[in-house]
Amino acid sequence: MPLTDLTIASRFVDHLPSDPELANYTRPVHAACYSRVSPTSVAAPTLVAHSSEVAELLGLSDADCRSDDFASVMGGNALLAGMKPYAACYGGHQFGNWAGQLGDGRAITLGEILHNGQSLEVQLKGAGPTPYSRRADGRAVLRSSIREFLCSEAMAHLGIPTTRALSLVQTGDAVVRDMFYNGNAAPEPGAIVARVAPSFLRFGSYQIHAARRDNDTLRALADYTLRHHFAHLGAPSPETYTAWLTEVCRRTAEMVVHWMRVGFVHGVMNTDNMSVLGLTIDYGPYGWIDAYDHDWTPNTTDAGGRRYRFGFQPRIAGWNLARFAESLYPLIGDVAPLEGALEVYSATLAASHHEMMCAKLGLTTRQEEDDALFRALLEALQEAETDMTIFYRRLSSLDLSAPTLDHFTPSFYAEHSAHPKLADWLIRYSQRAQGEGIPEAQRSAAMCAVNPKYVLRNYLAQEAIDAAEAGDTSRVTTLLDVMRRPYDEQPEHEQFAARRPEWARHKAGCSMLSCSS
Repeated sequence: MPLTDLTIASRFVDHLPSDPELANYTRPVHAACYSRVSPTSVAAPTLVAHSSEVAELLGLSDADCRSDDFASVMGGNALLAGMKPYAACYGGHQFGNWAGQLGDGRAITLGEILHNGQSLEVQLKGAGPTPYSRRADGRAVLRSSIREFLCSEAMAHLGIPTTRALSLVQTGDAVVRDMFYNGNAAPEPGAIVARVAPSFLRFGSYQIHAARRDNDTLRALADYTLRHHFAHLGAPSPETYTAWLTEVCRRTAEMVVHWMRVGFVHGVMNTDNMSVLGLTIDYGPYGWIDAYDHDWTPNTTDAGGRRYRFGFQPRIAGWNLARFAESLYPLIGDVAPLEGALEVYSATLAASHHEMMCAKLGLTTRQEEDDALFRALLEALQEAETDMTIFYRRLSSLDLSAPTLDHFTPSFYAEHSAHPKLADWLIRYSQRAQGEGIPEAQRSAAMCAVNPKYVLRNYLAQEAIDAAEAGDTSRVTTLLDVMRRPYDEQPEHEQFAARRPEWARHKAGCSMLSCSS
């Protein structure tokens, strides 16, 4: 339908306390969940790409998304009737330390679009300064916007809970950034991503009010969340708040297990980057495991402490949930229910992780030696510098009667003759899998349904960025199309399933990334 026919709501603005100051300048904001602020106009909003699937969720056609009006709205130059744009107030723990007020420093929510009984918020990332921008300009560059746009959709097609991306718009303006924080700031092309989710509320949305002992605003926000996003739990009460926390713990555990399943590393799991809906949110310096490495982090800021490294993500999610639980204590008034909810996280994590590993290995029964089998595999993969995605995919076609390392040659980054641990593991695994008596075709199909062939490797995204910055955005749309079918064989796109080339091992954007965007 045309943009002007969209049904737009503004429940967050209409039902929650607002910052009374309407001027757009950086400041502390108290006793409010948001500040009203409009996007700042750009020179020449031009659509680079859009997601047909997300457009359909909103009631928009591909033709609607290619219109000048669409680029104008999603580029921040126009508003539709009913839109009441705002930036949200929140706080958070960053790298384990309380950072105080943070807020939407470069994201502005336009409003909610109602379609087919569903309400989805549309938010522009990179749309200009807000009262929470601190010393930043509120803008985003093309490279980070391409990464967020592509990864949001890639994750959704992998079956991972995530915010979505409707569109990627170039602004026609230059944005100055110091990519490596080394004093070499330079102008880069600017861009805006239109993000879509039922809500962008995060742990820090509640933490900020609890930290300020503003229980009235905390309760108002919690009650709003229950009414609009967890209505099935019942009317607000200490018991309902506990049930809500428990569900957030369960959803978060399931989300993180999905990350581990496909080798995704969020890179900056601060509490302000954790969705209260259990969605993957805020795609900054994320990364995908190429050579399996339990201790790898994609974030240059995290290179020293490696707090957000791949294998540590489940523990960090639990730590973040504990901080979220603390923020709800004023509403519940008892520690025991909070502890009970956090125990649900641990139990869900353990059970879901075991189920996930069994699925990746094509195992349908549970045996006592499973955990030892899983540990031995991960140790062998790390020692052998093995490409995680390729290894699991090729495991689905392994001849269990004659397992050999040669079958996995495409997954090794080094000579495989010196990998005795992995060779021994293949024998153990083959015996275990044969013992289940599952037909080979059935086992293979089941494994291919959970082990993707295509993931958004950092070097693939960087190649698309390099081309786009040179004026060719076709690689962005090609990657978007490939990532729509990550579990399918796509012979015409086989090159996108290859392991990371040697030239990309240390190239900027292909291995580690900074928070600069």
